[in-house]
Amino acid sequence: MKSLLLSVTAAIALIAAPINKGDAAPISVDVELQMLVDVSGSVDSNEFKLQRDGYVSAFRSASIQNAILNTSNGRLGKIAAELIYWSSASQQIAAVGWTLLDSAAAINTFADDIANYARPFSAGTRVDSAINFGYQRFALNDYDGKSQVMDVSGDGTSGAAATEAARDAALAAGIDRINGLPIGGGATVENFYANSVVGGSGSFLIAAATFGDFSNAIQKKLALEISGEPSPVPLPAGVWLLGTALGGIGAMRRRKKREA
Repeated sequence: MKSLLLSVTAAIALIAAPINKGDAAPISVDVELQMLVDVSGSVDSNEFKLQRDGYVSAFRSASIQNAILNTSNGRLGKIAAELIYWSSASQQIAAVGWTLLDSAAAINTFADDIANYARPFSAGTRVDSAINFGYQRFALNDYDGKSQVMDVSGDGTSGAAATEAARDAALAAGIDRINGLPIGGGATVENFYANSVVGGSGSFLIAAATFGDFSNAIQKKLALEISGEPSPVPLPAGVWLLGTALGGIGAMRRRKKREA
């Protein structure tokens, strides 16, 4: 009986023991890149396809693959990336979770995974909820990037105050920069992204006039983001450099991953 009691006690202790996620050291990469893609109701099925195919084509392209695998100037030649679809307040999902891109084969598989994931949502537009969902996933991944970059694309606006609060929280948590890719909507959407979404030192946005322009815009944007550094100057036509003082907040408060 005493032996049985000890066994039960040990089993309970094992179940109650916290899981230590600090055993495995995070993998060093040039950049942790998170792409947040708008699939709200204003994005019709053809526009969704143009967005999805734009990402797929970009990651399959030689120029983006070469940028990822580049080992010059102290680069490691690898990044971690994930793609999130978002819509309303409770609708965000990591369609392709954090993935190590360290070879052409890995990058092509990542592109295939994007291509094969069905559209999950088609509701309202809550950019703030997308940012809040996304930035918290950096602290939980298995990677340690020289920089952490969020890439938000979409064709609409949401509450400015809530979006700015989400942006500031992300930067305070250690995200280096949040870049934007407004699609259509003219000055209204572009100004919303410039004023309420984009933030961090060297952050920028590239506007796509229509969904038909998305593929070229995302390829240019990814090429800049994969460098892992603040956007260089001079910038390509249509790119706005929007570095802000908020960038220093995250650098000061970045938490080390896998801390107890």
